Amino acid sequence: MKLLALDTSTEQLSIAVQSGDRVWCHRGAGGAQASASLIPGVLELLAQASLRLSELDALVVGRGPGSFTGLRTACAVVQGLAYGASRPVLGLDTLLALAPPVRTQDPGAQRVLAVLDARMQQVYAAAYEWRRSADNGSETWHTVMPPGLYDPGDLTLPAAWRNDPAVWLAGNAEALLGDAPGVLRGPDGLARRTLACLPDAQALLQLAPAAWARGEALAAHDLLPLYLRDKVALTTAEREALKATTLSSVPAPTPPQATAP
Repeated sequence: MKLLALDTSTEQLSIAVQSGDRVWCHRGAGGAQASASLIPGVLELLAQASLRLSELDALVVGRGPGSFTGLRTACAVVQGLAYGASRPVLGLDTLLALAPPVRTQDPGAQRVLAVLDARMQQVYAAAYEWRRSADNGSETWHTVMPPGLYDPGDLTLPAAWRNDPAVWLAGNAEALLGDAPGVLRGPDGLARRTLACLPDAQALLQLAPAAWARGEALAAHDLLPLYLRDKVALTTAEREALKATTLSSVPAPTPPQATAP
């Protein structure tokens, strides 16, 4: 397939172009810088691949969850490019893009809990399982737990996974999961295997053929970002309350003990 993929859902900007078996990639700073560098990066990769937008089979984008600004930027750019070139789009979950790197690390991995830092002491999480499709017999990722927004203490593994020590954790939120019961450690008490990673355009390319085969391609105007929260920042009162809670949890220093002369 001939594909263009991009993701700006986190602090990383990621672009990839595929033509047959060849892939061209670019990564850079996301956030506020993504809007300025995204289109030039796309045009540069297409030039390296000697491809025109009209020659692509589809444009692929990480639709969310993630940064509000990043998701709006990526979806708007993909919509504009796809509409102008009369090409379809594939909007894929950004959390799903954390699963292919795990299979690269461990070809036998079958269960991945994907977790991203959602800010405000919360996480985005979803669970994916590598298994054979009933319709055509091919192996691909299946959604076991769809993307959701969680307080870390409320996040649990799917019930069928809780006694499985082979579950992988992938993403950038491991440090936030100390309160998540049974997530960081398996039933044997040992730490679960983890992979620190971010959603990446190259992973989206790996996911695109299966999504295409499932008939998930859309017209450009039908693409929508996946937002999981309406609130994008804490109020001043909430920030002060969080600060006070954090300070109250820090043990007071032990006073020095007097020593006998």
